[in-house]
Amino acid sequence: MTTKQGFTVLFQGDSITDGGRGRSEDLNHILGHSYPYLIAARLGERLAASRPHFINRGISGNRVSDLYARWNEDAIALKPDLISILIGVNDLWRIMSNEPSGATDRFERAYRHLLEETREVLPDAVLVLLEPFILKTGATLEKWDEWNRRMAVYRQTVKALAEQYGALFVPLQEPFDRAAEKADPAYWIWDGVHPTAAGHHLIAEQWLSVVQKGCAALAK
Repeated sequence: MTTKQGFTVLFQGDSITDGGRGRSEDLNHILGHSYPYLIAARLGERLAASRPHFINRGISGNRVSDLYARWNEDAIALKPDLISILIGVNDLWRIMSNEPSGATDRFERAYRHLLEETREVLPDAVLVLLEPFILKTGATLEKWDEWNRRMAVYRQTVKALAEQYGALFVPLQEPFDRAAEKADPAYWIWDGVHPTAAGHHLIAEQWLSVVQKGCAALAK
C-alpha cells in the first residue's frame, strides 16, 4: 500500500463505521469493532515497519450533511493521507421514515460539497468512497421495493462522484447480494442495514482489494 512513515488512514461514516468505538485514547477500543478494525489489523501487521496510523471518526446516525458539518475538525484538521467514506443509509432512512430531517434529499449535494472542499484543501489525499448497501430483511423488508430503488440511485451517485473526483470506488452491494445466496440476508446484515461480524469482514476484504490495487497504481 505504502512505505511512507506514519501514513494516516481516516475512516468516516455512520454507525457501520463507528462500530461502538471508544471516545478516549484507549487503544483497545479506539477503532471500534467494525470493518476499520479489521482493515487496521491486517495493514497494521503487514506494514509495521512504516508504522501506519488508523483513525476512526464514524458517528452513529450520521447523514452526509452531518459529515460535512464536522469535516473541518474530524477530517481536514487531521491531515490524513487517505480518507475512506461510507455514508448514505441514514439519509435514506430519514426519508423512508418521513422524519423532518429527511424532508429534502441532500445526499448528492452535501457529498459533492464535502469532496470539493477536500480536494481543494487536501489535494494529495487518497479518497476512497464505499458503495452504500442494504439487504432485504429487518428494517428494509416492509418497503423493500422503494428502499432498493432509492438506494440504487445513491449507489450510482457515489460511483459517479468517485469518477469525477478521482477517488477509489469500493463496490459492496453486489458482494452482499452474492453472499446472501450462500446464507440468508440476516446472516450478513442482521437488520437489513447494519452488518454482522461476517458482513464487516466482507466489507474489509472488498476495501483491501480495491485500495491496495488503487494505491499501487497511484504510486507508479
